[in-house]
Amino acid sequence: MHKPPLSSRLRPFTSTIFAEMTALAQRTGAVNLGQGFPDTDGPERMVEVASTALRNGMNQYAPGPGVPELRRAVADHQRERYGIDLDPDTQVLVTVGATEAVAASLIALVEPGDEVLLLEPYYDSYAAAVAMAGATRRGVPLAEDPETGRFGLDVAAVRSAVGPRTRALVLNTPHNPCGAVFTREELTALAELCRERDLVVISDEVYEHLVFAPAGHVPIATLPGMFERTVTISSAGKTFSVTGWKVGWASGPAELVAAVRAAKQFMTFVGPGALQFATAHALREERPWVERLRTDLAGKQQRLAEGLAEVGFAVRRSEGTYFVCADIRPLGFADGLEFCRQLPELAGVAAVPVQVFTDDPDRWRHLVRFAFCKRDEVLAEAVSRLGRLRDRA
Repeated sequence: MHKPPLSSRLRPFTSTIFAEMTALAQRTGAVNLGQGFPDTDGPERMVEVASTALRNGMNQYAPGPGVPELRRAVADHQRERYGIDLDPDTQVLVTVGATEAVAASLIALVEPGDEVLLLEPYYDSYAAAVAMAGATRRGVPLAEDPETGRFGLDVAAVRSAVGPRTRALVLNTPHNPCGAVFTREELTALAELCRERDLVVISDEVYEHLVFAPAGHVPIATLPGMFERTVTISSAGKTFSVTGWKVGWASGPAELVAAVRAAKQFMTFVGPGALQFATAHALREERPWVERLRTDLAGKQQRLAEGLAEVGFAVRRSEGTYFVCADIRPLGFADGLEFCRQLPELAGVAAVPVQVFTDDPDRWRHLVRFAFCKRDEVLAEAVSRLGRLRDRA
């Protein structure tokens, strides 16, 4: 008998929960609050800049590190917003979305057999990227506060998880799927541990602009001794509501960025130049649009959270991103995956179970994630449909 064609390290990753739930929503006509993509477009002028660039001949390979305009715009953004000084030629790399940036960072910076710490729950591509790097993942759960509903960093648990083979930690703040935004105090304690144990940090900050007051985003690279050991990752997709563009970037010390570039160049080589050019425009000119988006999302989050609570869910606190998590146990359900597979038929709504983003599903079986980056009428319809669960009880 022939060996299976797929390598053993990738066999657990043949499909994603997003594909399953989106297909289920399409088949049943359910309102899709499972997959995190907006149902409105980004800034009109940003799209016009991309269209003009395409018509004007920007249709061949872009420079390997990314178009200079975008690299300069990223460097300017980091300096103006966070006080991080970057050389756009050596310390900024444009990638095909943040997902590629994370994967290229792990492949470049981690040796086979090394351990990588993932904060649970974690975005599902992290585990696959660790496997592609030939490394071993080790999950460290966030702390769920039963009184406030907030998810926080458990630095003591991270410290306990660090072993002699631990090489890197993947940090995600603002956090998907939990909506947590880690505080300066939490990150300072984590930074101290990373310096003490000489850990590389791969920091996924794609929701950096979608944070709701009073929370505030703190890049870990701004903390003492952390810039030189951190690859900071972000993208245009979430900031400007163009998730299909797949324009991301990695920044940090030249040595780490050069290593990531060495891996990235043999993955996608380069991304679309016209979209990079338009993203550079957006970083410089569309900040008022982003602020309106943030304000709009904060209102959507509040309305969805209130609607879920009225249905009977125990809603967890969301400090940013597109997502709010809710406890299904008050409604008489116990397993999030089973609940989400039934929900389109029960109530005509699709969500995703948090347990699939972890190595310890029992710990997170009670939570499901809903996306609120949708038009107000879509959210209202979803809440109305979810009322069937209350009526059922």
